[in-house]
Amino acid sequence: MPVDPQVRALLGALAEAGTQPVENLTVAEARLASKDFLLLQGDPEQVAWVEDRVVPGPTADVPVRLYYPAGDGPFPCLVYFHGGGWVTLDIDVCDPTTRALANDTGCVVVSVDYRKAPEHRFPAAVDDAWASTAWVTENAAELNIDPARIGVFGDSSGGNLAAVTALRARDVGGPALACQILIHPPTDHSTDKRSYLDNAEGYLLQRHSMRWFYGHYLNDPSEGANPWVSPLRAQDLSGLPRALVVTAQYDPLRDDGRLYAERLAAAGTPTKHNDYSGVTHAFYLMWGVLDASRQLHREIAAEVRDVLRVGSPA
Repeated sequence: MPVDPQVRALLGALAEAGTQPVENLTVAEARLASKDFLLLQGDPEQVAWVEDRVVPGPTADVPVRLYYPAGDGPFPCLVYFHGGGWVTLDIDVCDPTTRALANDTGCVVVSVDYRKAPEHRFPAAVDDAWASTAWVTENAAELNIDPARIGVFGDSSGGNLAAVTALRARDVGGPALACQILIHPPTDHSTDKRSYLDNAEGYLLQRHSMRWFYGHYLNDPSEGANPWVSPLRAQDLSGLPRALVVTAQYDPLRDDGRLYAERLAAAGTPTKHNDYSGVTHAFYLMWGVLDASRQLHREIAAEVRDVLRVGSPA
């Protein structure tokens, strides 16, 4: 399918504005540029309650923000890891999306401000994601959360962290997660797949962009073989929570998500894979300007409400 007309218009506007791919920027410039995602999301919605907390991490405290939907609880919960290549974005930039996610799904959304590379390289983000998920489970009663209905959710590098957290939970015997929602996730350190070559340039995230991100995230390229970096390389993908994997046609990471979904399904994990046509990486955060993004948000809400047994919004 050709590039979606709304996506084409957005790409044209970015080119006219002189927007540079991340690999041409310093870390500080890339973080500043990532704040433009605030312009692509919809207006922030009111939720019933927002609370900032701090989770004790293995080597440092982890800030989290909890978004409560209307209702009495105990609520199902999604532990949310934002994208940004483990380097950019934060819970403030993603605030409109996490507010909408809480309202759309009827879940408490716990947005995790994990430590960023290159100041904190692998496995800092993995450890923070794990500590936050374990904290939610251990403190579920205080947080008015149902411990039997907790899932992990992430887009882009956050999808990687969600997948790795699900693997880690299985391997250490808990917590028992109900679902994993993986939106255009990187699942393999290799940048030589067909989708990387087909979409190497011109579609926001580029092949060299991912090399830039991995270069900042990893201490050494050899870490790319670690399943906590490349969950696609895990020997066994059985015994994992139900998965929704979303990919985008014009995304270098398309094959990462597709192959991961195929391996999950082959291992017996209930898996849905939806490849959105005509769109690029990061379209999940563009629901203020893209119809396809709004469609994705509706799909996620339906999937979450189904697997976590949440009633339809009033």
